[in-house]
Amino acid sequence: MRKNILSIIVGLMSMHFLMAQEIPSKEWQIKTALMAVPKDYKDGAKVYGYDISGNFTVLKNGSNDYVALADDQKKEKFSTAAYHKDLEPFMARGRELRMQGKEAQEIFDIREEEVKSGKLKMPDKATLCVFTGTVNQETKEIENPYVRYVFYIPFATGESTGLPTTPTPPGHAWLMNPGTHRAHIMITPPKN
Repeated sequence: MRKNILSIIVGLMSMHFLMAQEIPSKEWQIKTALMAVPKDYKDGAKVYGYDISGNFTVLKNGSNDYVALADDQKKEKFSTAAYHKDLEPFMARGRELRMQGKEAQEIFDIREEEVKSGKLKMPDKATLCVFTGTVNQETKEIENPYVRYVFYIPFATGESTGLPTTPTPPGHAWLMNPGTHRAHIMITPPKN
């Protein structure tokens, strides 16, 4: 019995050590998270990322209106994001619900109800930038960088904005999730 318990403890410690090795340095997380932030806001943006144990935490305090998120190493593709600080309650609630094991549609429905009831504050307009690319495994530099833009305007519709509500060719704006708390204008620039 002792041997089994010891094996389990050693196994758990090994898993923890391997997980800790996969978390990039704080400096790299900050550097790559800031790639999603518009140039005018990079210097003072707040940055969230992951500590050595993989816990979500503040890596850099901010002094302006932007919040950046480091890449989540648990996800297959590299992606960072940045958004206006007024979106923080909405984003934090989404993170909280995901940690509770909620699926995407359930998160959408819960936040929709909470925004409608006034329990969850949603700004009348705010920006999100999503930065993707490929991590060069040798240099750790980001190759093939790409940014897409999201402008939240809750409960907007095609009629209220004059925008199409179905995807359009790259570079053209369209309204996703029209009529909901998560209505947002998508702008997906063409890829080079």
